[in-house]
Order: sequence, then C-alpha cells, then structure tokens
Amino acid sequence: MKILILKGSPHKNGTTNTIVNEFIKGAKANKNNIIEEIDVAHASIHPCKGCDNCMMNGPCIQKDDGEMILKKILESNLVVFVTPVYYFGFSAQLKTLIDRFYSKNMKITSKHLKVIYIAASWNNDSKVMMAISEHMDILSSYLEMEEVGRILAKGAGSPSMINEKYLFEAYKLGKSL
Repeated sequence: MKILILKGSPHKNGTTNTIVNEFIKGAKANKNNIIEEIDVAHASIHPCKGCDNCMMNGPCIQKDDGEMILKKILESNLVVFVTPVYYFGFSAQLKTLIDRFYSKNMKITSKHLKVIYIAASWNNDSKVMMAISEHMDILSSYLEMEEVGRILAKGAGSPSMINEKYLFEAYKLGKSL
C-alpha cells in the first residue's frame, strides 16, 4: 500500500510528529507498505486565491509545492493527515494545503482514497476535539475517502505529556495496514 503522510506541525520534534513516528514504525512492519512523509508545515504552499483558473483553464496558478503534493496524493492509496489542534481545527499549514484540494476535487473523489487522521491538543477537556473531529468527518465524506483510523490525542501539549496509550494506538494502527 502506498501511504502518504502529510505532517502539519511546525514543531518537527513535537507531539504530533512523535505520535506519527510510532504509526510509521507500525506501518513499516508490513514490508509491502511504501511510506512517504511530507513536511507540509515547512513546504512552500500558498493559499488558494479562488480564481477558478484550475477549473476553467487547467493548472493552479500558484507555483509552489502544492501541485507536487497533490500529485503525490493522487498516487497514494492512503493519506494520513497529521496536525496539532489550533483553535479547534487543523494547523494553518495543513489547512492551506487542504484548501488547495479544490483544483483536484474530482480526481481525489474518484480515487476513493483511504484516510487516517492523527491530531494532538494541549487541552484535555471533552470539547477540545469536537470541531476538528466534525471537520474530519465532513472532509472524508466530501472527498469520498474511507476513514480507516483516527487518533485524537488530548492533553498532549508536548512530547513529555503524551499518554502512552496514544503512542500504542498509533503503532497498532500502523501495524494493522
């Protein structure tokens, strides 16, 4: 299986990347998995301008890493969205890429990709994951992606705060592929 991991955290050694590294260890247990990671948070991705050039005349007018990442999404079987929770949603870096899906909506939906979400928040209360969880549901439905897993790590503001259960869940999820 071709697995594309989209890392949306600006903290290279932060919580979400610590959790996804356990997922990767598990996924590597299956030698048939081909895993590619993209550090979306440090890529050059400009926001969608809503100009509709991609729908009317062809490619996106933005000349950045977005087109390359979208191409890799279309070459994958499974996409893993990895993000810290910022103000109850995806990081701005990952959301900027998601907004650029507009130019490839039809191609993405026709692929019926599998998707996994990994999100971590500092806060540990029951409300912290509600909005991002709903956004994940809507995104999966809209893009006709089959969700095969989700890890919502609450109370994980730094790697030292991560509850071991989230690391175990991530490893187990990766290994299940």
